[in-house]
Amino acid sequence: MMTLPPVRYPAPAFDVFNVHFERIYDPTMHAVFLFDGGLDAGVLREATMRLIGSDPYLRSRYAEADGRPVWEEIPREQWEGAFAMAAAGGEEPLETPPPPLDVRAGPQVQVGLYRGAEGDIVAVTCHHGFCDASGAMSLARDLFAIYRGIAADPAFSPAPREAYERGTDRVLALYSAEERGRALAEEEPFVDRWRFPVERTGRGTARIASRTLAPGRLGRIKAFGKEHGATVNDVILGAFFLAFAKVRSDPADREAPRSILTSADLRRRHPALNGEKLPVNLSVAYEVTLPAGVGAELEDVVGQVAAVTARRKTGGTGVASILFYEEIVADGMPAVRAFFEEMNGRYRTSGLKNPVFSNLGIFDPGDYLPVPGEDGRMLDLLDVRYLPCVCWPYGFLMIASTFRDRLTLATAYEEGPYSTAAVERFLECVDEYLP
Repeated sequence: MMTLPPVRYPAPAFDVFNVHFERIYDPTMHAVFLFDGGLDAGVLREATMRLIGSDPYLRSRYAEADGRPVWEEIPREQWEGAFAMAAAGGEEPLETPPPPLDVRAGPQVQVGLYRGAEGDIVAVTCHHGFCDASGAMSLARDLFAIYRGIAADPAFSPAPREAYERGTDRVLALYSAEERGRALAEEEPFVDRWRFPVERTGRGTARIASRTLAPGRLGRIKAFGKEHGATVNDVILGAFFLAFAKVRSDPADREAPRSILTSADLRRRHPALNGEKLPVNLSVAYEVTLPAGVGAELEDVVGQVAAVTARRKTGGTGVASILFYEEIVADGMPAVRAFFEEMNGRYRTSGLKNPVFSNLGIFDPGDYLPVPGEDGRMLDLLDVRYLPCVCWPYGFLMIASTFRDRLTLATAYEEGPYSTAAVERFLECVDEYLP
């Protein structure tokens, strides 16, 4: 009897690179939701299975077939491990992240239900090789919509998706060949100029560190930004830069150019992607370089940050990154592996890796509610958090997100290579620099 080959779909360049970034950090990410009561575990499990079944990429694994990267559908029986319920009193995912997701095994979402003291906690886990942070929040939105549908009608099933556009051709289509060439020629290469202090290299124990500011702080940050012609994102970016210099306390940094990487969500930059809600990778990174002045305060740097980000908001943001990745993938997977080998070798030799900051914006509870509890009562959300990729030397990442006027700063790191005291001191410094 002939066995049919598995169904496969091409994996675009952004997916490929975000899979292979596993060489320098764990690309697993978690959207975490704290409710004020208990959910129906059986309904949530069924919602997870039907979510996976509705999307051909969710029910796939990342693979290479005939030397090309693909998303390859997996059998139904391999979906079962995508839902797990933790016993009461166990570790909650706000301090220690849930287990990583194996992008090469699939499916591409895991849902964890934690019975907490205040109420249930739901962690929606995905891999950056499958989607970025915006895509992960879209997955969570879809999960709770299906949960709500099943709670009302056990026969409810979401509309199935056909294979959809996951790549960036629709962005490139907005630019002429001349504009693409100019964007690539004008893009400056990233230069690693510093790193977070480390205790040692190697691997350690995954940890989460975060600080949530009082609601009044966000208003003061906005007012400070308006006074200096800057956005909230610019202000946090400036505080991130100053805190990084302060925690390093390295004389070599004085007045020297130092760089940070920050992200741009192409959904917000390109009208063609406006309203994009599919779980895909549509984020790019760019560099912000400033002089690390001694004794600088936020008002001394925020204008410089605002000037860089304003310039990046005009023209073809992301075009050069797209073309760069596409050209390497076009040369085949050996070229991709060679790129990461060279990059890893450079980090090991220099001991330098610029830090990364990403502002995920505002988490609107209306995107996920209403959610009925196991007793039929409509639950409320006490908090929504995002647990970023776990870093080890020499990578370092901080994210910011806002829920009900409360700004949260968070980082995920491996204790041992990084000192928890140094990480907490860094977040304290960011807090101190913010208005």
